[in-house]
Amino acid sequence: MFNEIPHERPETPLLDSIDSPADLREIAFEQLEEVANELRHYLLYTVGKTGGHFGAGLGVVELTVALHYVFNTPEDKLVWDVGHQTYPHKILTGRREEMLSIRQSGGLAAFTNRKESKYDTFGAGHSSTSISAALGMMVAASQQESDRKIVSIIGDGAMTAGLAFEALNHAGELEGDILIILNDNNMSISRNVGGLSSYFARMWASKPYNVLRSGSKKVLSALPPAWKAAHRAEEYMKGMVSPATIFEELGITYFGLVDGHDVEGMVNMLNNIKDMKGPRLLHVVTQKGKGYLPAEEDPYGMHALSKMAAASEKSTQVSESIPSYSNVFGTWLCQMAEQEQDLIAITPAMGEGSGMREFEEKFPDRFFDVAIAEQHAVTFAAGMACDGMKPVVAIYSTFLQRGYDQLIHDVALQDLDVLFAIDRAGLVGEDGPTHAGSFDLSFLRCIPNMLVMAPSDEQETRHMLFTGYHHKGPAAVRYPRGKATGCAVSDELSQLEIGKGIIKREGEKVAILVFGTLLADVIPVAEELNATLVDMRFIKPLDEDLIASLAESHVLLVSVEDNAIKGGAGSGVNEFLESKKLQTPILNLGLPDKFLEHGKVSEMRAEIGLDSKGILNAIRQRLK
Repeated sequence: MFNEIPHERPETPLLDSIDSPADLREIAFEQLEEVANELRHYLLYTVGKTGGHFGAGLGVVELTVALHYVFNTPEDKLVWDVGHQTYPHKILTGRREEMLSIRQSGGLAAFTNRKESKYDTFGAGHSSTSISAALGMMVAASQQESDRKIVSIIGDGAMTAGLAFEALNHAGELEGDILIILNDNNMSISRNVGGLSSYFARMWASKPYNVLRSGSKKVLSALPPAWKAAHRAEEYMKGMVSPATIFEELGITYFGLVDGHDVEGMVNMLNNIKDMKGPRLLHVVTQKGKGYLPAEEDPYGMHALSKMAAASEKSTQVSESIPSYSNVFGTWLCQMAEQEQDLIAITPAMGEGSGMREFEEKFPDRFFDVAIAEQHAVTFAAGMACDGMKPVVAIYSTFLQRGYDQLIHDVALQDLDVLFAIDRAGLVGEDGPTHAGSFDLSFLRCIPNMLVMAPSDEQETRHMLFTGYHHKGPAAVRYPRGKATGCAVSDELSQLEIGKGIIKREGEKVAILVFGTLLADVIPVAEELNATLVDMRFIKPLDEDLIASLAESHVLLVSVEDNAIKGGAGSGVNEFLESKKLQTPILNLGLPDKFLEHGKVSEMRAEIGLDSKGILNAIRQRLK
């Protein structure tokens, strides 16, 4: 058990001899526990140096060792769900020393990435995809007449999503050779990890039992009533000591519960069931943050770490008082709830990240975390809006993509009063393209009935949330990850005039139209060029009168946004100019038409020319 993050590289003689899973399989069975201990120690060290996810990884150390020890990876396929649990997997698959570069520009990705390693069989930044992907690989293996094994590793949290259940239903129908490992790290399905359940788990996985089971099936199948009675008796026995019934009813053979931190027991279990045919599910119980006491005691708060300073380097500096945009939203939400009894807050497993902890504590009866179920969250809100409540859905931009059908059909089509507080809009930095909010302006502005706003600072964020809350119909406010601007914030809230931008600076020749928080970066550009600077605020509806006026009085319009250029706010300006036959040239600046790899946001913006210097250079080049 570790109480502190090690700041010096630990001694890991066994781990240092492992450059691939093939090397791991040369290790003596009796040494696997020591390999797991060294792996856990090394994981703590590297994440302490770089920051990143580590709670989930600590919980699957023994499971990861056992999987690579038993299965012939990479020929056998391990499909990990939500790549934040794959740091131990990366360490064992030839990327041990590169772990010090994780989440940094040019370094390892925070999640599984097919371009990074042949051992990363499927890229996963969003949850609940592993069973579907593994089934696809299973069918591919069958079509290619290959006997390679396919294993999906999915956490209990990811099992709350509909996609996982759709895949489970299909798995039972396909009856192919796939092993699904359910990593239960929060006891969300069952708490009965006692002697009886462990005994039956070992028995159900044992070869004698399964040989007997197969033989009995052949004999009793000729006597349908007898086979049905025997099968029902087995189901009743399993149902008393495990949550097997739901999986068995889907046609998936269930094994569990199993201690996921007993590496030798895990190896024996996997060896027993790996050659069985048909879909199987192994239910493994683990502890998130295992081996690091603070993470064990606070698995949610310690889901990820910031980069840790060594004890000798720690300063006594007072933490910055500037709030994050998530905190700004959380404060507004509590303030509004005091005034509005119909306000209901909904989030699909993003309450902590969206700044909703205080609201949950103050208004527990009005807070609904629906787990990793974005589609359900949106339609759940729609149902509430139908009967007079005012739901506020807090969701990250990248995950709203999963609820897009519901946003269109269940909310916008019915013109329901639902406010979407869209966090993590734009670039998110170290988490990379799977988590970037690159497309929300593009996919929101094409939806009828939508009101879409992008604030330039925290005061505007509060006013826009207030405006969206009181707007009749669906509304969205999108804001970025991280610290706000530090501007003065008033407790007073006011409704903005819909579709009206603000001229922040009068200039000549060039008019820069900014959508969102890049305004601060554009201020020095406008001053350098003596350009007109506009905080557009509204993406839908656009301030068409203002755009037309600027087009007539300037030689160049420039749109700036932290969203994909294609289909974004700038495209809306282009469409308006074309519709009115206005010939003023326009330069659209935003995110390019490619997925941007991870790195610091400042570095990423500089690379694509979306920082002050890049914007200035782009405008000067266009003026030439």
